[in-house]
Amino acid sequence: MPVVRELQAERRKKLKIDKLQPWDLAVDPLNRPPLKPFAEVGEMVSRTQKIFDSLDDELARGFKQMDDLKLLDLDNRKGKAPGGYQQNLSEARVPFIFMNAIGLQRDVETLLHEAGHAFHAQATRDEDLYAYRGAPIEFCEVASMSMELLGNEFLEEFYLTTEVNRARKTHLEGVIGFFPWMAVVDAFQHWIYTHPGHTRAERKAAYLQLMDRFGGDVDFSGFEEVRAHSWHRQLHIFQYPFYYVEYGIAQLGALQAWANSKANKSKALNDYKKSLALGGSRPLPELFAAAGCKFQFDAATIKPLIQLAGTELKKL
Repeated sequence: MPVVRELQAERRKKLKIDKLQPWDLAVDPLNRPPLKPFAEVGEMVSRTQKIFDSLDDELARGFKQMDDLKLLDLDNRKGKAPGGYQQNLSEARVPFIFMNAIGLQRDVETLLHEAGHAFHAQATRDEDLYAYRGAPIEFCEVASMSMELLGNEFLEEFYLTTEVNRARKTHLEGVIGFFPWMAVVDAFQHWIYTHPGHTRAERKAAYLQLMDRFGGDVDFSGFEEVRAHSWHRQLHIFQYPFYYVEYGIAQLGALQAWANSKANKSKALNDYKKSLALGGSRPLPELFAAAGCKFQFDAATIKPLIQLAGTELKKL
């Protein structure tokens, strides 16, 4: 939260306003046009391939195989289903990536993310036990979120220096800003299910208390009811009880993998690949350990990771 508030104060200063309002969080503070990393999907694929070429030969071969086998359905077109995901084709034992790219930085992040899932599937391809070809969701997302951070180290394939710093900054701000919202959703779900007889007014009060703690310095004057019911936008609260903290657990693993790569890129990548190859054959703490990460959520683990992200942001 201290870093979130620092980022919000920086944004407020750049916008030259006294108070941040909700819509101020969704604009570029310097009024720059959106980043345009590519014009055609083929260009996105070729530049992403170069990122993996620079990152790791084995991963690069895995991505090229997907392209060669036409396992990348990435372009947006009329009538296509929305969203983006990676799906295992179980009989062929190959991964497939589906998304709707339209030329945004978010498309690049999505492809790196889904490629991380695909690398996970490729790493367990030869596992005989079907159940072991998958891993706990908390670790599946370590595979994908790590690839966002590791791949972002080579975004020069898409941008000039000034733009690449902007893209990295936006991504890291998103990583940091995610944790407080994850805390709100998780704590709110726990409150709901431990207070089964609560009233609407009590539910509203409980949520607002969490927003006061984790919402940061954003002024909702005139839109208090919108703030009080902003949890409606999180599908997990309605459909997947107690499912959202998993993303926070995974993001801590991904940040550790990224931190490890800063210290020793080769070892961090080898640990990452070895942990993916374990699939679901080990319990979650052992999967984290294999990746060179701690499976713990205390201040001693979290603080240096957020400090690293904050330090990197200052460089950008």
